[in-house]
Amino acid sequence: MNVFQRCINPQCRSTFDVGEILHRCPTCGALLDVEYDWDKLPTPKKLADFEKYWSERSNPQRFSGVWRFHELLPFAPLDQCVTVGEGQTILQRSNGVAEYVGAAAGSLYLQYEGMNPSGSFKDNGMAAGTTHGRLVGATQAACASTGNTSASLALYCAASKSMKSVVFVGSGKIAYGKLSQALDYGARTVQIQGDFDDAMARVQEVSKKTGIYLLNSLNPFRLEGQKTIMFRVLEALRWEVPDWIVVPGGNLGNSSSFGKAFIELKKLGLIDRVPRLAVINAAGADTLDRLYNDEGLRWNGGNVDNAKIDAFYAQMDAENRRASTIASAIEINRPVNLTKCLRALDFCDGVVRKVSEQEIVDAKASVGANGFGCEPASAASVAGAKKLVAEGVIGRDERVVCILTGHQLKDPNATVAYHGADPAFFESVLGKRGVATAPLANRPVVVGNDIDAILDVLR
Repeated sequence: MNVFQRCINPQCRSTFDVGEILHRCPTCGALLDVEYDWDKLPTPKKLADFEKYWSERSNPQRFSGVWRFHELLPFAPLDQCVTVGEGQTILQRSNGVAEYVGAAAGSLYLQYEGMNPSGSFKDNGMAAGTTHGRLVGATQAACASTGNTSASLALYCAASKSMKSVVFVGSGKIAYGKLSQALDYGARTVQIQGDFDDAMARVQEVSKKTGIYLLNSLNPFRLEGQKTIMFRVLEALRWEVPDWIVVPGGNLGNSSSFGKAFIELKKLGLIDRVPRLAVINAAGADTLDRLYNDEGLRWNGGNVDNAKIDAFYAQMDAENRRASTIASAIEINRPVNLTKCLRALDFCDGVVRKVSEQEIVDAKASVGANGFGCEPASAASVAGAKKLVAEGVIGRDERVVCILTGHQLKDPNATVAYHGADPAFFESVLGKRGVATAPLANRPVVVGNDIDAILDVLR
């Protein structure tokens, strides 16, 4: 087999055919990777070889910012890969955000994944996940979601014409900007009386009992698509590796896939060094931060201390501690890709931090004021970079890439509350989460219906 699935547990390492529908190892229960026998597959001699595909943009697969890098995720024939034009994203240097973060001019970049068709990074993974689903003959696909996954799944299933979508969301845990997409794209939407972790548990049970194809990031093919975010970052930097990648941490699919991307690129000799990785939790959903920084949990060569994880979750349940943050896209207590993220942190000499609600919304306002609107979860990366620069962990002159995972219009209430002049709306949306001030607010000015009054305001 040139392409196969393999258990990440070093004591197991069982392998399975690429055509099997698996989300955990049937032997030991660990997570799975999609792996390749690179010696038997055509691979580029250098990353710049991918530039030739820009001349083939009339081919939908080569237009895709995922499938343009097909040789680095060749689990399906190129002409069978699902695409709706994902990956036409921008890496933008932002001196304004650099100043906010405390970094030197010219050193900070924003990777804006909000430009994807459904408005978030999820489309990278969903292009790959629905491709595998179609490859194995799936007719229905399901996910649990805080919003972005459901929107992306619904879009790709609608576009594929071969799969129906079912999405599970927690009660009151989804922004309307995201829910509206799932509804519009025809998904059967099931609202669970619980949070994301409850929805995640139920969708796995449903998938196991019914055979519905599961498309959360537990699915290893989803993460293959998300690797390409890093390929596009390198492409935009003329194939130079940055010093840091800073990414929000929710279910930890992005951080896991980024780590896998760099592991493979290094193995193939396509890069000679790897960036450091910073994963940023919201303080109200800080499982990774607590386990990594407080409990000392590490990859440890794949020998992860699962007893420590189990004890942490048992204590969390005993205290009835639930994730709660304005950054709803990362409002997750039990990240399913925890062990893969630990591997990425190990390989990339990574760090983990958490940021407050106030830090998130202020960072979000800074991003917006400098020309890129993003949803609150995206801004965790900028808030985290600011904290790490202040700590001296990130040097002021180091080249830093912050991943903006979702579009501003995914959660407009947070934006309007921060900038608006209505104290009651501010309190109802942000105040109850501990946000006290809006130092970067751009408040609307109320004037009378009089030309002289309007001109006075504009002077």
